[in-house]
Amino acid sequence: MKGRRTAAVAAALRWSAHRFPFVEDEVASLRAFVPPGSVCVDAGAEYGLYTWVLAALAGPSGRVHSVEPLPGPYHWLRKTARLLGARNVTVHRAALGAWCGRGNLSVPVRRGLPVHGRAYITDGANGPGPNAEFRDSRTVVAPVRTLDQLAHEVGIRRLAFVRADVEGGELGLLRGGSATLRRHRPTLLLEIERRHLAKYGAEPADVLRYLRGIGYQAHHRSHGRWVPVVRVTDDHRNYLFTI
Repeated sequence: MKGRRTAAVAAALRWSAHRFPFVEDEVASLRAFVPPGSVCVDAGAEYGLYTWVLAALAGPSGRVHSVEPLPGPYHWLRKTARLLGARNVTVHRAALGAWCGRGNLSVPVRRGLPVHGRAYITDGANGPGPNAEFRDSRTVVAPVRTLDQLAHEVGIRRLAFVRADVEGGELGLLRGGSATLRRHRPTLLLEIERRHLAKYGAEPADVLRYLRGIGYQAHHRSHGRWVPVVRVTDDHRNYLFTI
C-alpha cells in the first residue's frame, strides 16, 4: 500500500509534466535511465518533484538520496517521505559542492516569502547574478558536502542517476564528485543556465568541456525524444548526459 502512494504521486507528476509549467517535461522521461533497483541522487531537491518520480522508478530494491540544504523544504521532504511510506528515500540536509564544510546560501524573498528554487551558495560567487531582480534576501547557513563524500558515507556501490539543480554551482558539484563520476558513470540530468553560471565565473561550455573530458555526451529533450547536442542554448535548461 505504501509503495502505491509513491507510485500514485509519481504518476500524477508525470501526467502534470506536459500540462503545468511548474512541473518540468523531463520528469516524464526518465524511465529508460532509472531501472528498478537503481540508486539515485537528487541534488537541490526542493519539494521533491524529481525525488518521488525517481523513488517510484527505482522501486523498493532501489534508493534515492534526496539532498536539500534549506530547512523548510528539507523538513517537507522528510514528512512527505514518511506520509508516502517511501522507505527507499533518504533525505539529507546539505548542499552538494566542491568542498566539505559549511556554506552560506542566499535565499531571495518575494512579497515576504522565500523563493527556495533560486537559492544559491554565495561562497565563491561574484554578486547575486540574476537574483538582483529580488529586492530582499535571507542568508541561511547549511552543511556543504561533496558527491564523493556522500557516496562514500552512505556506501553507494553502484550509482545510476544524478539529477541536480544547483543554481550555477554545477561545476563545483561535478568536481566534488569526480571520483564517483569516473567510477560509476551515472546518467546525469543537470539544469544549466548561463545567467546562473556567470556569477561563479563559468559558462555552459565549461560544464560540457569538463564532462566530455570524462566521456559524457550531452542531450536535450526535443519533440518527445532525447537528442544529442554539442552546445547549451538559452532555449533549454535541462540537459541529460550519458556515457
